Amino acid sequence: MDADACNDAVVSADNLKKIFRDFWRRPKKLAVDGVSFAIRKGEVFGLLGPNGSGKSTTIEMLLGLLQPTAGAVRLFGLDPSSPRAKARIGYLPELSHFHPYLTPRETLRYYGGLFDMPSKLRHERAERLLARVGVADAADRPVGEFSKGMARRIGLAQALLNEPDLVILDEPTSGLDPIGRHEVKTLIKELASEGRTVLLSSHLLAEVEDVCDRVVILGDGRICAEGRLDALLKAREGLQMTIAGMAPERAESFRLQMESEGARVELDRPSMTLEAFFLATIERNRKP
Repeated sequence: MDADACNDAVVSADNLKKIFRDFWRRPKKLAVDGVSFAIRKGEVFGLLGPNGSGKSTTIEMLLGLLQPTAGAVRLFGLDPSSPRAKARIGYLPELSHFHPYLTPRETLRYYGGLFDMPSKLRHERAERLLARVGVADAADRPVGEFSKGMARRIGLAQALLNEPDLVILDEPTSGLDPIGRHEVKTLIKELASEGRTVLLSSHLLAEVEDVCDRVVILGDGRICAEGRLDALLKAREGLQMTIAGMAPERAESFRLQMESEGARVELDRPSMTLEAFFLATIERNRKP
């Protein structure tokens, strides 16, 4: 784990391991195997992996919903089961379930009551968040009438209701149209600019690539790759040359002519997409 990241970590996972056991306490499934990472304040961090790679189990350990078999988790330097830590977290699960007969406005006020917010504060935050996630015009319709994408927006508003310092988003754009996905990505960037920390888990890799600063890729419960996206996506084979100031027909002779012609030649490593890097990483680390 990066030492600098540990010094100001909002989230710190140290050698996490989770073994699920059967009724007789016999090991049944090693879901997470020695996973370590740290997330800094104001960072958008991607937790990626195929189905069954250990993402959901890792998130549940970060939330204090599962106890690690080994290793440790700290949120804001606290145990994740601590009420002080939980009060600073906003969580959007992969599947959200709301009372179908409540409206979005009533839903947010209800959750505000669970946070023991004063009535006026509940009202103010509900109105502000309904506008921020784009459902203000439907604030008085029953949630049961909503599409999956519209319900997803309510879930996002609910995750932000307590103005959390750490926002954990599991498939936040599931069910949204391209405009909705763009709005959610913009919102994630805004949260980071406000100093909030975002942990994002998604299978939509192009969107992860748009918003994340760093990622961890899990495979079979282990870390297959981690680091900054701009570094991970640099192709390691070959060089790419970008030629400026020269007509296309002169390209073949640019090596001899570049100084005399005043052309600029930039040498750089070409980048691959996050999706291509993800698939190649998982394939390399797949168990035989």
